[in-house]
Amino acid sequence: MPHETMHYPLEAPAISQWRAIDQGVYWVRLPMPLALDHINVWLIEDGDGLALVDTGLRTEAVLDLWEKLLREPPFDRPLTRVFVTHMHPDHVGMAGWLTRRFGVKLWMSRLEYLTCRTMVADMSREAPPDALEFFREAGWQDAAIEKYRTRFGAFGQMIYKLPDSFRRLARGQRITIGDSHWQVVVGQGHSPEHVCLYCAEKKLLISGDQVLPKISSNVSVHPLEPEANPMAGWLASLDWLQENIPDDVLVLPAHDDCFYGLHARLQHLRDSQMRSLERLRAALREPRRVVDVFADLFSRPIEATSSHYHLATGEAQACLNYLLERGEIRRELCDGVAWYSAAH
Repeated sequence: MPHETMHYPLEAPAISQWRAIDQGVYWVRLPMPLALDHINVWLIEDGDGLALVDTGLRTEAVLDLWEKLLREPPFDRPLTRVFVTHMHPDHVGMAGWLTRRFGVKLWMSRLEYLTCRTMVADMSREAPPDALEFFREAGWQDAAIEKYRTRFGAFGQMIYKLPDSFRRLARGQRITIGDSHWQVVVGQGHSPEHVCLYCAEKKLLISGDQVLPKISSNVSVHPLEPEANPMAGWLASLDWLQENIPDDVLVLPAHDDCFYGLHARLQHLRDSQMRSLERLRAALREPRRVVDVFADLFSRPIEATSSHYHLATGEAQACLNYLLERGEIRRELCDGVAWYSAAH
């Protein structure tokens, strides 16, 4: 029977602590120095060692915590593999350190690995003109662009040097970890080729950021591919998960608590996005820049000084590109700024 509402059967471990959630599966909560102050990572018994799913940010606090955890039961045994759901620093940040320490392979989807390598390489160069043009077209003013220019390349500072090779994870692949079998499920939207791991035997879904219980994952367009349509991929992924993953799984997300009610959450995420798009359609009866639609999409204004300004721009652009590709709106460039309005 589907869960019409979500519920949370397990008490979360405190930050820097752990708990067992199933035979041979452990939940560890690592700290992050952000408003979102933690990430959940997962250790799975794998023969005489442990397979790890996601790794935490590259920070001194997380490094010290891994040093401590890996000396104490039940984690005082070698890692056998390091799986990473996607390329964002809170998931892949410690992967290079952990794989080198234990002499094991990094398992990751191809697009996530290669995109991560590309973005890490930005540490050694200035913000490219294409990126500055992208934000000018969105309606950013000079002060916001200068702030972006000075912070460009910070992505790589949160990630240990990645291994020079990896094991590819691909949609539909089946992997044996210890005595259990896990299916690779690939989603899109939040990142290029996001991996989730589904174990039918244990009725567990490690969802990464593809499905979160209390917040919606950011779905953004980036300067690297300004005409991308990640929102279409996001919505298609929600549909695929609802059609192919049973509702009785316990979802193990990267943030907040483990939960039952996958299908209810997927429906809520879909409905919420549809409401946002309806508000955007109404706003575009008059021409708007990307920065003009924040209040319509997010139900609150977002100032250029906000730490969320960059993310809001990327997600607003994703919504606009989605409507553009559907032919519902048009785009006109005037003095280097893009203006969007209803097509009819």
